[in-house]
Amino acid sequence: MKLEEIFNSYKEYIMPTYTKVPLVFVKGKGSRIWDIRHKEYLDFFPGWGVGSLGHCHPKVMQAVRDQVSKLIFIPNNYYQIPQAKLAKELVRLSFAGKVFFCNSGAEANEGAIKLARKFGNGRYEIITFENAFHGRTLAALAATGQKKYMDGFAPLPEGFRQVKFNDIAQVRSAISEKTVGILLELIQGEGGVNVAEKQYVSELRKICDEKKLLLIVDEVQTGIGRTGKYFAFQHYGITPDVMTLAKALGGGLPIGAMVVRKEIADTLGPGMHASTFGGGPVIANAGLAVLKAIQKEKMLENAQVMGAYLFDKLALLKDKFPVIKNIRGLGLMAGVELNIAGKQIVEKCVEKGLLINCTHDTVLRLMPALNVNKKQIDKAIGILEGVLREAAK
Repeated sequence: MKLEEIFNSYKEYIMPTYTKVPLVFVKGKGSRIWDIRHKEYLDFFPGWGVGSLGHCHPKVMQAVRDQVSKLIFIPNNYYQIPQAKLAKELVRLSFAGKVFFCNSGAEANEGAIKLARKFGNGRYEIITFENAFHGRTLAALAATGQKKYMDGFAPLPEGFRQVKFNDIAQVRSAISEKTVGILLELIQGEGGVNVAEKQYVSELRKICDEKKLLLIVDEVQTGIGRTGKYFAFQHYGITPDVMTLAKALGGGLPIGAMVVRKEIADTLGPGMHASTFGGGPVIANAGLAVLKAIQKEKMLENAQVMGAYLFDKLALLKDKFPVIKNIRGLGLMAGVELNIAGKQIVEKCVEKGLLINCTHDTVLRLMPALNVNKKQIDKAIGILEGVLREAAK
């Protein structure tokens, strides 16, 4: 298909639920990706963190090829080997629990909400946070603390109370006899890369223990190495009761997972929840390959070292350009807050061959692959610096 034909086909046949960038990508390898005109780009925002191993990692491709030749699908009322192995590995890397597999982060969060309500035995309210993002299905949307995503979809499911992020007093005042849990992202990605304070998270854990509430941690974007550890909660010295995962776990293929503390994992029994394609053998084998690649190629260590290098480089940019208000994040999850709209900066970076993102109108997001190197970071920072210099004029 030619470029114009592709654009016309989208206009004619595909629902307009995404704001489109007029690029057609056809090939990717590592942190590089090429469009239909053979132009090369440096991808520092691979699919909202989906591509944490970069594009088309060889171990993931091989795992998919191996499994496709044996068994593509088997329903979840039968047993299969890749799913069993992946669940065991996720529990080994996180905490003693059991896993429910699905297809996306929104699905994982919906599962966590259902589990919490069943656990509550009449208690059903979940405390969530301003500027949070938990997905676009109805209950996940109701839990999301951003009104712009809710407009036009009322009435949303009840049972969610939004409070200010990093404000423990507001959490305490929101708890009632109906409260069953607290749901939060330790780093709010869509909300502007806002990082939870360590003392705050410690207090949340204490409150949940005191009040017999579930602490549900949404690691859809932060999980699987993004912050320099397998899971962001491991930076905080706490263990959640429920953790939701997606994005990076599949290496580019669709997957979601909910890990539930073993003592409460049987809250949802047969027939109470399901996902037809959840944890299918091809996807599960890809997930195993992702975890193996992270371990064998020491990507956590690389994320820590390269994350520190990236933040050092961004700090130098902040010193040069007053347009940068703040830099925040953890590992290889960086937010650059500007005092101007970020859209024009992102567009200029794309023109110059760098893919980044803008969220919350003024926050640039950089989330390169876990195996990114100094040369690639230097190139990305060079492009961003040039764009900021032009904007300053």
